[in-house]
Amino acid sequence: MDINKTLAKEFGLRQEQIDNTVALIDDDKTIPFIARYRKELTGSLDDQILRELYDRLMYLRNLEKRKEEVTAAITEQEKMTPEIEAAISAAVTLVEVEDIYRPFKPKRRTRASIARENGLEPLAVLIMAQENSTEPEKEAEAYIDEEKKITDVQTALQGAMDIIAEDISDDADIRKKLRALAGEKGELVSKAADPEAESVYMNYYEYAEAIPKVANHRVLALDRGEKENFLKVSVTLDETLATDIIFGKYIKANNSCGELVRAAAADSYKRLIFPSIEREIRSEMSAKAAEESIKVFAANLRQMLLQPPLKSSIILGLDPGYAHGCKTAVIDGTGKGLDTAIIYPVGSAGAV
Repeated sequence: MDINKTLAKEFGLRQEQIDNTVALIDDDKTIPFIARYRKELTGSLDDQILRELYDRLMYLRNLEKRKEEVTAAITEQEKMTPEIEAAISAAVTLVEVEDIYRPFKPKRRTRASIARENGLEPLAVLIMAQENSTEPEKEAEAYIDEEKKITDVQTALQGAMDIIAEDISDDADIRKKLRALAGEKGELVSKAADPEAESVYMNYYEYAEAIPKVANHRVLALDRGEKENFLKVSVTLDETLATDIIFGKYIKANNSCGELVRAAAADSYKRLIFPSIEREIRSEMSAKAAEESIKVFAANLRQMLLQPPLKSSIILGLDPGYAHGCKTAVIDGTGKGLDTAIIYPVGSAGAV
């Protein structure tokens, strides 16, 4: 990826502006310095555009770095294929790269990893093939082993299904589709941790709204309410819509093996995929809301600071205080200081 060309396209700026700005950033020049003293190089880009450009530059560089790390890690495992390499190259977000890497990432000890250690992966592969001639219960009998705590057919089948569930969970394409579905069709829901408790979050004690319509200030309010233990916030998604996507890809036959795959896919969605996607969506919503709130605050503060002075007016300024009094200052119409004093409107009877 040519990062500078990508930035020029995304921001709609001339390539020269991008190249010069990136060079200044790489030369350790600060954003305020570039905005104030290097206008001739940047084409008079303001500090807000420069900050956004800087953030995007850092993201794209981190993306490229992560792609290299993932490519090296998969290659080291001798599992790299042209398809995986093309998928990594085409990824445009860090989330996509992590989804591709997920099947190859060293995992903590899971139900699936224990099943693999116990030699149940061949049974999982056999079930996934979903041949009409396969009788899963009969095939599972060969894997009963008291030493490995596989005491019966059901335990063997459950281990195989755990492997299938984890493999489905590691499918980057499935995760991408479900993440997009949750972003479009999901709802952000909140309930009261204690319905009897009074708080400033009472409007959110029974709240649900489609994710695309949730205003940023609501996201921040829900985050605060959850942090202060007044709210329980979650993402919901129609389970039928979600699992149909998985079933459509993995269920190949209407037989006993197909039913086991269906059960494993449903378990994969509930236990592994959706909790992960829910965390990702909420994290993304919170980050976006925080970023937008900072922009709004900056715009409001800018207008306040740039508003013209009150011409030819004598102004009294007051800095409220209790223990040490209220500081006051008076200036004339030209801004010249006339007098200062400390008053104690809520102090002791003897204070003036």
